[in-house]
Amino acid sequence: MISKRQWSKKSTICTVAASCLLTALAGGCSTTGDGGSADKGATGGKPLEIQIFGGLYNEMPDMNNQFWTEYQKRLNVKLDANWVPSGDVITKLDLILASGDIPEVIAYPNQGLTVTMINAIRSGAFWDLTPFLGDMSQYPNIKNNTPPNWTKFLSVDGKIYALPRSRSLIDSSINIRKDWLDKLGLAVPTTLDEYRNALKQIVNGDPDGNGKKDTMGIVGTSEGVSTFEAAFGAFTPTYDSEGGMIWHELTNQYTDLVDWFRQLYQDGSLPKEYMTMKRTQMEEAIGTGQAATYIRSTRYHYDFEVQAKKVQPEAKIIALPPLKGPGGYAADLSTGVNGGIFISKKVPEAKLKQMLQYFEATASQELTDFGYSGIEGVHYKVVNGEKVPTELSLKEVNTTSLGAAVLAYVKWGKVDNPGAPKEYNEEKRKQVADYEKLGVYNIFTWLISDTWVKTWPKYTNEWKSMMTKAIVGQISMDEYKAYVAKLNNMPDIKQAYKEFAKAYSYYK
Repeated sequence: MISKRQWSKKSTICTVAASCLLTALAGGCSTTGDGGSADKGATGGKPLEIQIFGGLYNEMPDMNNQFWTEYQKRLNVKLDANWVPSGDVITKLDLILASGDIPEVIAYPNQGLTVTMINAIRSGAFWDLTPFLGDMSQYPNIKNNTPPNWTKFLSVDGKIYALPRSRSLIDSSINIRKDWLDKLGLAVPTTLDEYRNALKQIVNGDPDGNGKKDTMGIVGTSEGVSTFEAAFGAFTPTYDSEGGMIWHELTNQYTDLVDWFRQLYQDGSLPKEYMTMKRTQMEEAIGTGQAATYIRSTRYHYDFEVQAKKVQPEAKIIALPPLKGPGGYAADLSTGVNGGIFISKKVPEAKLKQMLQYFEATASQELTDFGYSGIEGVHYKVVNGEKVPTELSLKEVNTTSLGAAVLAYVKWGKVDNPGAPKEYNEEKRKQVADYEKLGVYNIFTWLISDTWVKTWPKYTNEWKSMMTKAIVGQISMDEYKAYVAKLNNMPDIKQAYKEFAKAYSYYK
């Protein structure tokens, strides 16, 4: 176990308090199925101390600010939180898992589990929560307030190993600089072809007026490629001649997407360094007015626009409607579970039960409303019945501040920005309203094949290299297709496809 002294050097300490008496700590309070709490008074007893590893999606929080101080009044917990920048969190997590020196709680940030994470789960690194959750009658908030089917997405070998990090189904959307479209006389794109043309016009049209050809089209395809996959139909279950389900990135549909990226690169719409850019570089590019598109959760659009306006006051970032492509629409849906909360097996069973009661409390509607809005009079004011965010809200109430809780499902949770004006969020909702209707899931975020877990790591880096070479023109598309065909015909990979097909049959 990481020592208190070692952990504190790398972490931020925060003390938070409960909105009801956690039954394992003090007793006398029960949560209700509608997410409310039976007792809103202060709690007694010693706070439950928890080490937690989580992703940092904003600036490093001051855990003594007003948001966390109010949190202290609501939950009787002391969090020893290690916030790791989101771009480095998976790399850091892999190192932690390899060392075996695992903190008490891992707030895993992605929808799909990495091979390292799956192996750690199977090696017994984390608690199997199935017998503790049971029929969830003891956890009404988790049962009633969380996304549908979340247990499916957080199960390995039929056992539940994590609690959900509840998020909305509508998440990422393709954004673009609307002011640049207007300046160049371009209509808002509705198809992939129109979008490609718009990017080409932007990168060659000097939209910022600095007299240089230095505007980038898309930055960060590694961040938002799934949105385009949906448009090409790569998430449609695709089978080989033996009835095996082909991994989405090795389908013909995905190969067509690679060819499309190749065309964007030839147009100049993909920067030469697009495959090596870190998340911080991508955010800087869109936030400083150097790029037209950077795909992240829709709620970030306001943050990016605020930053861009500092150098380009006329900057306006909009979400495009689901762009029609050859195999569907550019709209992929979140499972509603943006990763999971895993509890280390090093945690004693008695403390595990206390932790479950804490996370149950965080899934209440009351705590969720606070998590997204903050404190009335501090982070927002109520004007004509509506919450109007203050300037402090943008700094203190953000994605990172949601990282230590389960939360209740919120339809527009990844669309609304708590720091944005009401009118801005309403307009953003209109822009992405059709995503839930037209969007699709990537089924491979929850399907598991033992053979795939063992086999794909041997080839994934080579495949990425070949894909990059195809996009930048170092090899032909025929050479890339031949490489993909070779992979798909390998015995181990064909066996993995059969396992995927079998796993999928359970979820139809």
